[in-house]
Amino acid sequence: MNNTLPEENSDSLRMDIDAGHAANVFGRFDSHMKKIEKNLGVDIYAEADGIVVKGRESAIKNAKNVIETLEELSKRGNEILDQNVDYALEIAGDNINTEELLNMDRELICHTVNGKPVKPKTLGQKQYVDAIKNNMIVFGLGPAGTGKTYLAMAMAITAFKNNEVERIILTRPAIEAGEKLGFLPGDLQSKVDPYLRPLYDALYQIMGADSFLKNMEKGLIEVAPLAYMRGRTLDNAYIILDEAQNTTPAQMKMFLTRIGFGSKVIITGDASQKDLPSGQKSGLDIAGRVLKNIEGIAMINLTSKDVVRHPLVQKIVKAYEDYESRQKKDNDRYKNR
Repeated sequence: MNNTLPEENSDSLRMDIDAGHAANVFGRFDSHMKKIEKNLGVDIYAEADGIVVKGRESAIKNAKNVIETLEELSKRGNEILDQNVDYALEIAGDNINTEELLNMDRELICHTVNGKPVKPKTLGQKQYVDAIKNNMIVFGLGPAGTGKTYLAMAMAITAFKNNEVERIILTRPAIEAGEKLGFLPGDLQSKVDPYLRPLYDALYQIMGADSFLKNMEKGLIEVAPLAYMRGRTLDNAYIILDEAQNTTPAQMKMFLTRIGFGSKVIITGDASQKDLPSGQKSGLDIAGRVLKNIEGIAMINLTSKDVVRHPLVQKIVKAYEDYESRQKKDNDRYKNR
């Protein structure tokens, strides 16, 4: 961010910034403004009670949208983080209504035990949360870091606290449930716990360890490997199947036919991270084709734009998406020869 005014004959725009929110919008050592300059190819100059943005007309328009969005988020009580800036920049040229982006901020799901609000941070996440509210079964599909499991857990815990369901059931396929698990110490529960640890972590963060343990002792919260679901009927429950890309078609069918009255189901998975044996079809892939047109079932696809971890994770996911897309095109060309 520059401290000298731009030359007279360049395209520029003056913007007023509320003094009470300037530090939050600009970032530490103007880091947010510098990121906007670098990504959009504009120059931003400090001025009394505001800034001047200089550059191409289209770039100035995008910068204006980003800065106004950040200022409005700040006025609504949010600390402006790098993730907010990165996402605003990511969609700057997508002709998305700024109000639509800001509406996400009103979508409070719950608070963590530390008082941190849990809410969707991208438009894809907002679509995912809306689908969970309006459908009995939701498939949340997408790469790591898009919040698939965390938001599902938040919705489940909120429904449980509001007495909308009687219990929460969380499950994952433990695909190494044969020889390799046998080498781990302890009883069967101790052996499968490492595969369920991400679910425990989310429960501790949102619900708190004490509350989780008390409800688990009462049987109101259950965390178990997918194999434990066989032969059961699950009524009045919030059921989350995580890492569903590692299910077989038979396991997925078994799970889906456990669902009883008054239950809601969220199935999360990342088709690019299968750990199944070579040649084994994924139950998640088959379910996506078989169930896509059934009313009451929603398929939500999150992308690298919805990654809310460190910005570098978003770049890694995007790089892999591009690489896999090129590989697919090369394979298709080879097959068509």
